[in-house]
Amino acid sequence: MRPSSSSSERRPRRFYKQVEVAPEGGGFTLLLDGRGAKTPGGAALRLPALGLAELVAAEWDAQSEQIDLSAMPANRLASTVIDRTAAAGAAVAAEVARYAGSDVLCYFAEAPASLVEAQVARWGPLLDWARDSLGVELHRVAGVAPRPQPREALGRVEALVAGLEPFTQAGVAFVTPLFGSAILALALHHGQLHADAAFDLSRLEQAYQEERWGVDAEAAERTTRQREEARMVGRWFEALAGRADDSVV
Repeated sequence: MRPSSSSSERRPRRFYKQVEVAPEGGGFTLLLDGRGAKTPGGAALRLPALGLAELVAAEWDAQSEQIDLSAMPANRLASTVIDRTAAAGAAVAAEVARYAGSDVLCYFAEAPASLVEAQVARWGPLLDWARDSLGVELHRVAGVAPRPQPREALGRVEALVAGLEPFTQAGVAFVTPLFGSAILALALHHGQLHADAAFDLSRLEQAYQEERWGVDAEAAERTTRQREEARMVGRWFEALAGRADDSVV
């Protein structure tokens, strides 16, 4: 579900002028010059919530002379849901559970003390929330040596994700590898954290190292792109949560 990069030579030219969203078939369809847009698999690009359709439409409308698919994560995610995720829910849930088995929130540094204190103060409450609200209790580990997580906890994560409707499930699956954390992905989905806060928690140690040693331009660009992807998924979940307010006639 990760957007792939594409060189300018391979990018298709923009073939449309106007981007619109129209209610259709119990959802909202993206229209390019009045014609229904299609996924790579040939299905109608139809979203279950107006906010989702507008999110995808904004990406199409932002394209210039050439279409940069790598700059359209919401469109890529929507197409993936429609073409694949709805029929692969069990595999998607199992993959998220696999990330929970090495969740970044469980691996606390051994030193320096200031970093350890920050992790305890900021990660600890999320692990407590997962235990108390989701029924997912993961072990905390000091250092980087892998430690198996309880099968019951991983099974619970898998069941939670398997029970989500396809568009919500896809959002969780998209952002889990971005964070390196199933717990942060579920916290974002449940509104426990905003996207920026979840992203910052996922890279607490990296930010600590950057403060000490600095950061190069390439790493900074990558961090900016990843933060925007996290924000997109935050808006994705917000749109799904507000779908009851959408009016389809």
